[in-house]
Amino acid sequence: MQNLSHTLKQNSWMQGLLMTLVVISGLLLLSVFCFLIWFSLPIFLTETSGVFNLRWQPEQGHFGILAMVCGTLLLALISAAVAFVIAIGLNSFCLLSRRRYLVAIVQSLLKFMAAIPTVVYGLAALFLLLPLLRNGLQLGSGYSLFAAICMLVLLILPVICVMLDNITAPLWQQYALGAQALGVSPEQTYVHVILPRCRVNICGAALLGFNRAIGDTMLPLMLAGNATQLPSGVFDAIRSLTAHIALVIATDQGSEVYNSLFAAGMLLLICSACICLLSRHLVGRHQLVQSR
Repeated sequence: MQNLSHTLKQNSWMQGLLMTLVVISGLLLLSVFCFLIWFSLPIFLTETSGVFNLRWQPEQGHFGILAMVCGTLLLALISAAVAFVIAIGLNSFCLLSRRRYLVAIVQSLLKFMAAIPTVVYGLAALFLLLPLLRNGLQLGSGYSLFAAICMLVLLILPVICVMLDNITAPLWQQYALGAQALGVSPEQTYVHVILPRCRVNICGAALLGFNRAIGDTMLPLMLAGNATQLPSGVFDAIRSLTAHIALVIATDQGSEVYNSLFAAGMLLLICSACICLLSRHLVGRHQLVQSR
């Protein structure tokens, strides 16, 4: 009886500690959001400019970041889509292939890629990919949306692959033998049994890859060209919001240009928050359907 009372007190203390940490985290996030709103208000209220236009001409009082917003979304969407398709292919290969040594090599390579710092991908592209685009394919300077997409795909691919493997591998062990006994091929089992049962988790993996791509700074800064324009093709230069913040904060401080960075940061925070809320909504809806 005494041990039970001690255990209950210990659990109550742990629950109180966890609740306190949750409240502190929520207050910190709210304070960051309020901080960004407060410092971005001067830009929103300035009559000579608006942040939601295509003109980034700070010397003339125009602080439009719409071109950077579009460049960021375009870069993240294409990178996440390409990485997701490749990840599905690699996941099916790891589950269906009978050459287990090749599967072990692929999985080890993905884990190694996940440990590589972002700046290493950028340096590799500077010395390998950009000269190929510039000299081999004659595509201008090489600094472009395409170059940033190629490296971002490599950056977020391991994250999506690991999540897909954690989701599909247990289901494969659970249903593979039964499907084989019914005469269903492994490919049909993967497409018609495994993927439909974990579609919510797969959407979560895609959202995580998109969120990772939209928040990266080094690769767009090093490879995208940093031109404040709407691209007409994948080989045009762009500037992402994260690269824009890094460039301006290194050269300016205390001016209206500097204050415009808070508007960019607020947009990034809102985007990340929406992705997290959407992920939680999908998981909650999936659990509700399963409970019925």
